[in-house]
Amino acid sequence: MNPSEPRAPRLLGISGSLRRGSLNTAVLATVQAAIAERARLELFPLATIPLYDGDLDGDEPPAPVRALKTAIAECDGIVVCSPEYNYGIPGVLKNAIDWASRPGFQSPLVGKPVLIMTASLAFTGGARAQAQIREAFLATLARVLVRPEVVIASAHKKIADGRLTDEATLRFALQAVDDLLGEIGAGRR
Repeated sequence: MNPSEPRAPRLLGISGSLRRGSLNTAVLATVQAAIAERARLELFPLATIPLYDGDLDGDEPPAPVRALKTAIAECDGIVVCSPEYNYGIPGVLKNAIDWASRPGFQSPLVGKPVLIMTASLAFTGGARAQAQIREAFLATLARVLVRPEVVIASAHKKIADGRLTDEATLRFALQAVDDLLGEIGAGRR
C-alpha cells in the first residue's frame, strides 16, 4: 500500500447469534466478501464474553472483554446483525454492549458509527429487536446511523450455504454499508 493513499476503513462485524449456522453471521460474511476491495470487515465472535459482572469490571476486565474493547477502539465503525428473540435483543448482544460501554461516557463506543441490521425467520425481520439494539447503542453515546432500517424478513429463504443470496436484499444491505462508510469518511475530515 502506498503511504500517501488513505487506509481502507476497518469495520467490526458483530453477530447477535452464537449458532454455528447463524443466518445473521451469514449476512455479515456475505457483506465482508462484497466489500473486501474497499473496506475490511472483521467478524468478532461473542461466545467467550462472560456475563457482565460489575465486580470484574475494573482496570483488568476478563481477556475476552479486553479483546472486544480493543477491537471496538481500533475499528472505524461497527456493523451489527442480530436475530430477534422473544420480541427483543438477544442476551449475548446486550451483554457485549454492556461490557463495551464501560466506563460510562468514556468507553470505546462513544462516538463510534454503528450500523444495525436484523435478520429473522419472521416476516417482521427482527424490527422489534432493532429498536432495542438502537436504544442500547444510543445509551452508550455511539453514533447509530439514521437511515432506512435493514430488516431481513424470512431470512431462511434468502440465505443458502452460509451466504445471503437474495440480490435485492444484499443490494439494500450494501447501500447501508455505503452509508456507514460515508459517515466514517465524513468523520475523518
